Amino acid sequence: MKYLHTMVRVSDLERSLDFYCRLLGLREVRRLENERGRFTLVFLAAGDGGEHLELTHNWDPETYGGGRNFGHLAYRVDDIYALCKKLMDNGVTINRPPRDGHMAFVRSPDNISVELLQKGAALPPQEPWQSMPNSGEW
Repeated sequence: MKYLHTMVRVSDLERSLDFYCRLLGLREVRRLENERGRFTLVFLAAGDGGEHLELTHNWDPETYGGGRNFGHLAYRVDDIYALCKKLMDNGVTINRPPRDGHMAFVRSPDNISVELLQKGAALPPQEPWQSMPNSGEW
């Protein structure tokens, strides 16, 4: 058995690509537009290229209910503090700050929970993260 990908539906493809690619650092590896089915699939990969995230954008507007029943996506990152700062500087709420230098949670534009895990050992605790409270659900 081989893991292939995780699919999440997105309401605004460009906004989602900005979040996943520009802010989180994933890269687009494949795109399929299906005019008859009225949807676009965009496959994204992390730096190692091994795991994929499929963004499904249905062209006809839909409202997607979300919740913790999906769980979350998880990515190992080189510097959790630098990435959280970049996300925050670009208007992303850090729902669970990396107080421990190891783990943080944010939400995508479509409210998908994204866990960020520090590569290797946890970084030493530092401000502003150490004293930052949780915000919303994660």
